[in-house]
Amino acid sequence: MMTGLDSEIVGAEAAAQRRDEVVDAVTEHAGRIARELARLQGGDYGQADFETDAGTWTLKYEAGDVQYLRFDGRGADTYVVSTQQPPEPDALATAMADYDAFVAAFNEHVRSLAGVLDDVSSDFPAVESVDDLVAERERILGKMREATDAMARQLQRYEGGDYGTFAARVTDGGGAAGSRRGNSTSSHGSRWELKWEDGRTSYLRVGGEGGIYILSQYQPPSVRDLRAHASDFPGFVRAFNEEIAAESEHLEDISL
Repeated sequence: MMTGLDSEIVGAEAAAQRRDEVVDAVTEHAGRIARELARLQGGDYGQADFETDAGTWTLKYEAGDVQYLRFDGRGADTYVVSTQQPPEPDALATAMADYDAFVAAFNEHVRSLAGVLDDVSSDFPAVESVDDLVAERERILGKMREATDAMARQLQRYEGGDYGTFAARVTDGGGAAGSRRGNSTSSHGSRWELKWEDGRTSYLRVGGEGGIYILSQYQPPSVRDLRAHASDFPGFVRAFNEEIAAESEHLEDISL
């Protein structure tokens, strides 16, 4: 029969309770440092290291709350504040002996930044307005859309559907190199493609798939892209007119 099991066991409740009180107080105090760091660093989350004679303190924060406060006492890491588990009382006591030095290191860091922006000028050059450029781009695109919408209405009447495409290759300078609804008949020049739906322009694209959208429902082309391709647009319209005229001639040859 075993003996000696009636020895009194010392409870750890008092030590654990005191440990929790210290951790709660540090969490609140370090939270103030975390919020100041967040303001200083300009973000909702981050971390910073602070050196003391006894070791390195690392404070990590997110959304103004302390994620952890770690003390590296030259080889022994203690998470004074953590979202995982509280520290051992002995390790906490060792870290807390250096806590004031950690706060002093933070304060010194803040003081070291005082006046660092004093010589930075806030007199900046005037910003050039893009109003004239944007207005001219919108004027040109508006004229293009008027033409392509007119083409879309004609195509809807001619083809009898609700949507479709018309494509043509246009050489530099606006000459038509061939056209056909849906596909180009020539390998020369830039491929222009008009996609239409319900008699209106869906998009006008240059360069095939992956090319530049001159007209679209999303955003206008850059001024440089518009400049590079605008002079070829009349050739695209001429290619359309030539195809419609050719189709009309074919119909005239039919006798009933």
